[in-house]
Amino acid sequence: MPINYLRGFTQPVRTDAANRRLGYSLAFVAGAANAGGFLAVGQYTSHMSGIVASLSDNLALGQVLLVLTGLSALLAFLFGAMTSAVLINWGRRHHTHSEYAAPLMLEALLLLTFGMMGANLEAHRLLFAPATVGLLCYVMGLQNAIITKISRAEIRTTHVTGLVTDIGIELGKLGYWNRAGAAHDAVRVIGDRQKLRLLCALLGMFFLGGLTGALGFKHLGFVSTIPLAMVLIMLAIVPLLDDLARHHHKPLR
Repeated sequence: MPINYLRGFTQPVRTDAANRRLGYSLAFVAGAANAGGFLAVGQYTSHMSGIVASLSDNLALGQVLLVLTGLSALLAFLFGAMTSAVLINWGRRHHTHSEYAAPLMLEALLLLTFGMMGANLEAHRLLFAPATVGLLCYVMGLQNAIITKISRAEIRTTHVTGLVTDIGIELGKLGYWNRAGAAHDAVRVIGDRQKLRLLCALLGMFFLGGLTGALGFKHLGFVSTIPLAMVLIMLAIVPLLDDLARHHHKPLR
């Protein structure tokens, strides 16, 4: 791919087209990591609604260990989002090219480590399952915060409930009958077709990623996360190299 094309995915100056391209890529990665994680430990790691609901259920049932497990998953997602916000705001304050690329590279390195070490860690099942859930929840929080910050909360890559809700809203607006005899000052209901296409594409990429991740984990195991990490590295590497080059040529004081 051309360098400028790759640079456009995570450079600080944003366009709607660049946000969409990044959103599609991250939705695919999120779906793949989510599905692969489920096959690894039997739990989805981007579904905070389910995790919070299970916290309530297990607390009512007195399942202390499960409550602690769910709480650690929730906190991992929260800390992932916090990490992303810290890295992005630090980059913004220091005028770096990689304010968005840095947390994305961190996500890539975590997935790469998980893919290379997962098969060895599985032998220690008692520690492996909670650690895997925590890691993947952290990664999902990290990623969701990146695209939320970039798109000013217009694009989400792990919040499928919100995607389906918004698709339903836009379909309802498209199907609304604006009667000719309505009052002149009545606001016409008009669906946003461009937004609908974006939402459907994000949902489709999440589904496609989930299918790819499930098949990859089924046939290849943990190493199937390595290609996902490589995709993220490609998306993040150019702005990081730009910062490295700028630092290298910066005169010493």
